[in-house]
Amino acid sequence: MKIIFKVIYFLFLFIFSMSFAQVKISGVVVDEQNQSIPFANIVFVDSNTGTVSDENGKFYLESNKTYTKIEVSFIGYETKIVPIKSRDFNLTIILNEAASQLDEVFIYSGKVKKKGNPAIAILKKIWAKERENGIYLFDQYQYEKYEKLEFDMNNVDSAFMKKKLFKGMEFVFKNIDTSNITGKAFLPIFINESVYNSYGKNKDGKKLREDLVANKNSGFNSNQNVIAFIKDLYVDYNIYDSYIKIFDKSFVSPISKASGISTYNYVLTDSAFVDNKWCYNILYYPRRKSELTFKGDFWVNDTTFAVKEINMQATRSANINWVKDIYIEQEFNVLNDSVFLLKRDYMLSDFSLNKKDKSKGVYGRRTTMYKDYIFDEIKDPSFYSKEINVYDEKIYNKNDAFWSGNRQEKLNDNELGIYKMLDTLTTVPKFKKMYNAISILGSGYIEFNKFDFGSIYSTFGKNDVEGLRLRVGGRTYLGGNEPWRLQGYTAYGFDDDKFKYGVSGKWMLNPKSRFIIGAGNRRDVEQIGVSLTTTNDILGRSFASSSFFASGDNSKLTSINLSNFYMSIEPKHNLQFKIGASYRTLESASPETFNLDYWVDKQNDIRKSNIIQSEIDFSIKYTPDRKTIGYGVERNEVTDTYSTWFLNYSQGIKGVFDSDFDYQKLQFYYRQPILIGGFGRMFTTFEVGKTFGEVPLGLLNVVPGNQSYFTIENTYALLDYYEFVTDTYASLHIEHNFNGRFLSRVPLLRKLNLREIVGVKGVWGEISEKNLALNASNINYVAPTKGYYEYSVGIGNIFKVFRIDFSWRGNYLDMPTANKFAIKGAFGFHF
Repeated sequence: MKIIFKVIYFLFLFIFSMSFAQVKISGVVVDEQNQSIPFANIVFVDSNTGTVSDENGKFYLESNKTYTKIEVSFIGYETKIVPIKSRDFNLTIILNEAASQLDEVFIYSGKVKKKGNPAIAILKKIWAKERENGIYLFDQYQYEKYEKLEFDMNNVDSAFMKKKLFKGMEFVFKNIDTSNITGKAFLPIFINESVYNSYGKNKDGKKLREDLVANKNSGFNSNQNVIAFIKDLYVDYNIYDSYIKIFDKSFVSPISKASGISTYNYVLTDSAFVDNKWCYNILYYPRRKSELTFKGDFWVNDTTFAVKEINMQATRSANINWVKDIYIEQEFNVLNDSVFLLKRDYMLSDFSLNKKDKSKGVYGRRTTMYKDYIFDEIKDPSFYSKEINVYDEKIYNKNDAFWSGNRQEKLNDNELGIYKMLDTLTTVPKFKKMYNAISILGSGYIEFNKFDFGSIYSTFGKNDVEGLRLRVGGRTYLGGNEPWRLQGYTAYGFDDDKFKYGVSGKWMLNPKSRFIIGAGNRRDVEQIGVSLTTTNDILGRSFASSSFFASGDNSKLTSINLSNFYMSIEPKHNLQFKIGASYRTLESASPETFNLDYWVDKQNDIRKSNIIQSEIDFSIKYTPDRKTIGYGVERNEVTDTYSTWFLNYSQGIKGVFDSDFDYQKLQFYYRQPILIGGFGRMFTTFEVGKTFGEVPLGLLNVVPGNQSYFTIENTYALLDYYEFVTDTYASLHIEHNFNGRFLSRVPLLRKLNLREIVGVKGVWGEISEKNLALNASNINYVAPTKGYYEYSVGIGNIFKVFRIDFSWRGNYLDMPTANKFAIKGAFGFHF
């Protein structure tokens, strides 16, 4: 009986192993001194299937075919043939230093010199031809694109599957697969499929249009925040560009004309026919560690010098958080002798808390396929300005027959099983509790039936007026794409013994043009002057009224009663017009220490301490390249790295509902992120504004100070509240994050992956004599007529989540309460 059992057992193992790759190997390549050899070339003998060792000399390789030997090579070392088994892990391969070098290539300290290198000569011809290949040859082009996004739990082993966490959910492990890149077992947990019709124009002004034809989701189906995050991870890129943007970082492309030769070593390793085209194989690897670089190889045609195939693997030492590995493959089809068209683009990312091999994490995989290219089919210029209705329900309800006919790459059995598995999983109570807990942490809201409680992050606060502050609130939630929403909150301050509240509602009357009406009312305590450019957002909450950590006097708070009504429309994607009317009253929340008094009759010593104001306003907001998800009255933004143009005009109307003042206010705001290749990203914010007419302190423009211990965007780190007040102003903020460009080259700091941040902020402003004369408050404010500025140096990515900034005051140093130096910090999760 035992013999029969063993036969059955081994037969099962054989069948199980045959269902996956025939050969799987892994190991490390070292030299005679047992020092690892990074970027060594490992290839199955008599095949084109191979890989490159990482910067620690480690590698993994597999194939569906049967091989018994591998060839291991690296410039400067003798090539070695190593026999292997079908499952051969933890190999240690020792290469001996070669007695002589190739005539064409000169080696010095592991770096390939440029002079006489045939790979460099080929690279220069690629640059000369890069704009003469593929779609760039044609005036107009179009194609069909299929995109599949998949997320998988990785490093799934037997110990992991036996954890109590999965008790009652063991069925999910039926869909386990193995990565052909890393060799790790993984469990698919999310799939998103999309089909697009894409159009482009090269001449007379480049134009692009992409129509979403179909979309299908599994996994986090109802969580728009999760889907928005996933879609933002993967953006389109072009290997011929100097830099490839991944996770908001600029990796130097191995084909880069600007930085390639100074960043990478290139070695010509082989030549062969690839799809009946004679091609050269070039191996590349980075010259330095800790930079945003890749390692890998590419095949390039010998006549057109178009890339036929390329693979790119990010070096683990690259200064990027939460990502252990990035792997990219691109394949190009040959249309004729001179046209190479992108056929398949594959990207795998291994997300993990650390970069250890055995650490568990999540794979993010994107596969994009292209077909049915059509060229020079003339389209009217107006064609590219038209937009399809992406909110059409037909897009999201395609049947199985459609997907079977439009998937350019069929789903395997495990991928097909995700849809069924996750439908079953969502019915398991234990999974629901786990999912809800994660959702609460991400959104800040606790979901009930058609109602969300929160935000939980606003529950507790503290300031000098209210003391300890408690706040509870909620919003309607009907699935994430509802045409209307109600939300509100109430708060209580234990020191002032007062209740506050806010309530608002909005309704989208036309989804196509996003015509929305909204109204609301708020009675609360807030810090006036937390931003120069202001709006009448009902539920916009002042950070000062809920701060636990503040320095100096934090009692200059204002009690506000604000009601407003507005209408907005979006006739063009990301272009919004808005008109509204508001009524508000303002008075000091702590009259003993701070007041907003203004003169009604100075000669007779008559003053007023509260302001009553009716106002109408009109604004235009343009956010090109902004990406959103969802089609309800509220949408989630995919990323904040888009430019913003905002113009607002406000008209105060005296006498309406006892309103006190006539005035006009004009404000302009512009924010622009600038990606500067390998030197990181710069953010610039420019604001100007002017108030026409006589108004008191409560209606002027307060230059935003920052009395907290944290770095807050668009505030001045060394200014107190009400230190500068204007009726005419111009402000410029510049901040640049070098993403570790320089610190990564300091040996003792390299492994810390720190990032350098520098910034400068300046504001000029003035205030009219009439407005100064109107002031009867106990705040003796001034305007920065000489132009105030401050500058800062910061270190980011401390323990991956913390940033510290050192700020210095540039002028106005002789003011009685001037802060000359400050240290502030901030928490955040960034790649």
